[in-house]
Amino acid sequence: MIAVISHAWTKDDGAAADAYARGIEDFLDFHREQPGFRGRILVRSTTDTTHFTNIRFFDAVGDYEAMIHRPGYADRINALAEPLRPHEGAPGKDYADVVVQDWPEAAPL
Repeated sequence: MIAVISHAWTKDDGAAADAYARGIEDFLDFHREQPGFRGRILVRSTTDTTHFTNIRFFDAVGDYEAMIHRPGYADRINALAEPLRPHEGAPGKDYADVVVQDWPEAAPL
């Protein structure tokens, strides 16, 4: 299994941050339709509450890359970009092998 990791900074830690988080939730069904998709998490920094880290899990890099070429993907990404601000030195997307997996039981947030 691989993880696809990316970072985003919202324009503020209020309405823009809320809009970005909602957009990620709304994007989940699109991901679930992709063969090889295993799940995702979005985490928010407690020290910079405009900073989000998005981690998506797939069986293989090819599964993720197939998804980003599907019709509708670019439109969703463009919509997700609306509440974001450019961030100098922001790391790009990274692929990582999952080495240890220990998923806790899902609990309401």
